[in-house]
Amino acid sequence: MQQVGPAISGGPQRQGGRVLNRASKRRKADPAPSRWSYRLQRLMLTPLFRFSLRLGVPFALTFSLGLVYLSDEARRTELQDVVAEMRANIEERPEFMVHLMQVDGASEDVASAIHEIISIKFPVSSFDIELSNIQKTIADMNPVSSANVHLQPGGVLQVMVDERQVAALWRTHDGLFRLDKEGVYIGIALDRNNYPKLPILAGDGADAAVVEAQELMATAAPLGSRLKGFVRMGARRWDVVLDRDQRIMLPKDDPVRALERVIALNQVQDVLERDLARVDMRLAHRPTIRMNENAVQELWRIKTTAVKVPDNE
Repeated sequence: MQQVGPAISGGPQRQGGRVLNRASKRRKADPAPSRWSYRLQRLMLTPLFRFSLRLGVPFALTFSLGLVYLSDEARRTELQDVVAEMRANIEERPEFMVHLMQVDGASEDVASAIHEIISIKFPVSSFDIELSNIQKTIADMNPVSSANVHLQPGGVLQVMVDERQVAALWRTHDGLFRLDKEGVYIGIALDRNNYPKLPILAGDGADAAVVEAQELMATAAPLGSRLKGFVRMGARRWDVVLDRDQRIMLPKDDPVRALERVIALNQVQDVLERDLARVDMRLAHRPTIRMNENAVQELWRIKTTAVKVPDNE
């Protein structure tokens, strides 16, 4: 008897001329990433991209929110008021307040001038004091060589001053002025008697040769009270001015040694005690003495009134 029905077989079945294979319907997944997935993975391995993602995005978001918040003028004003109030509460605390200024190392006149120039109304917060500006202002004063300004505990603004020392007096058409050893102008000398041991300098360029004038002053010490001062001639050499309108004209080079020769000669022969007007030492090999007009006239009188030799009869 013949069996009717589909044949059961382990082989492939045919339908409409095509072979159906169930295994072909189940394809294996491709393990390789897609193109966009591959690009994203490579991008995540870039340090700059990771840094931008970790910090840049939050910063940009915060910045955008801040701009939106501050776009309102009322909010900006409110925020500024809050910041100003917080700052004032900190700066005006007692430990940050300065109550007085103390000046050390300066004379009374210079200290008074500093207090007048640095016109600070105490008490004041230390945050409102510009120490560098105060120090520069004080250091620029003529009598001050250098200054150091700092805050001391207890609310004290301390100013340490190195004051210039007067080395000479400089006489000009405008008056008598004080100079330090470098020729820096210090101030007006109100009274010559306040500086009896200082030389008086005059002439163009005298303020630029104070050191040399001090050396001449020390050399001329044996002249005592006869010494009146030093005059700079042609901004290149010195004349030593004595009383009785006498002058010692010194050379440009080595003036100290030339003055020593004149003083030695005076100690031996009392040259400067005679009726002389000038002792010219500008030529070291040929010193010259110029007599006063009265002395010259007296010399001519002596010559003309000298006893004449009688004529031979």
